[in-house]
Amino acid sequence: MTGHLVLEDGETFPGESVGAAGFAFGEAVFTTAMTGYQEVATDPSYFGQLVCFTAPMVGNYGVADKRGESARPHAAGVLMREARGPEWTDWLHAHGIPALSGVDTRSLVLHLRERGAMRAGLVADGGDVAETLRAVRDQPSMAGASLAGRVSTRAPYEVGEGPLRVAVVDYGVKRSIVRKLVDSGARVTVFPHDVDADTLAAFDGVLLSNGPGDPEPLVDEVSTIRALLGRAPMLGICLGHQLLALATGLATFKLPFGHRGANHPVLERESGRVLVTSQNHGFAVAPSEDRAATHESLYDGTVEGLAYPELRARSVQFHPEAGPGPHDAWPILAAWVEEVRCAAA
Repeated sequence: MTGHLVLEDGETFPGESVGAAGFAFGEAVFTTAMTGYQEVATDPSYFGQLVCFTAPMVGNYGVADKRGESARPHAAGVLMREARGPEWTDWLHAHGIPALSGVDTRSLVLHLRERGAMRAGLVADGGDVAETLRAVRDQPSMAGASLAGRVSTRAPYEVGEGPLRVAVVDYGVKRSIVRKLVDSGARVTVFPHDVDADTLAAFDGVLLSNGPGDPEPLVDEVSTIRALLGRAPMLGICLGHQLLALATGLATFKLPFGHRGANHPVLERESGRVLVTSQNHGFAVAPSEDRAATHESLYDGTVEGLAYPELRARSVQFHPEAGPGPHDAWPILAAWVEEVRCAAA
């Protein structure tokens, strides 16, 4: 069955429907990761987005429950040059995700790079293009979207064992982050996004997770982080990094087309080392020469890491758990857990 993607500027990209029937609206974005399609679809940071894969074949190694980054998919829709294997397309269909194969993904990505990520509609079963375009233009923009509450856990839960107690604030946390903390010896309690600072301060360490949407509307979450500074060791990842930046007076902004993929170079300023990193974000911390800025993107100079030793807080924009992705940044989570352990001793 023929479907199509309609962008808010009127551009249309046809394709063959290989997922669920119906339609989906969201922000059209692309990822350059060559593997990890199931991890991408289940990453809460992709909530409300139509994800275009630049890899020419998607689905060629099947699916497995252990690869899921959350209990359910969060990507609104999937766009591919060629979908391979019935396991992947059956999985998309079973989880209600509209998807198109046979899309000219090269042209689509070039268009998004030139015009920026934008609102779009994916229609899996034909439909009128003009009607779809009108519906797309009625959708809210990702700028100004407060989405953490849409993907956060409703109640606290605990994972792992041991004396070291780490709190994770769930703005859309990936399972692989929790898994890495547990593997490093932490007993993890995951809290909803609106947990208060006093509750978090009772833990040995606090991790501010990744998540979808614009950080600026999360005023209450930023206030909580500001109230927590200096009271417990803190590590922010992705959205958590952006919220720490706002809490310490730095600025964030919407990137033209985001950083999404598993091959993004990041400069560690102190050592001069370049890390190849996994990233997934549409907003960033503005370039800064502030001494707290420890890492920067070699693509656009945006701040990729912060450190406030006097406040016992630091953060990274990229994903050190690398699920999926290169392992250059793997030591960051284990080293932070060890620092928390030493501080708690």
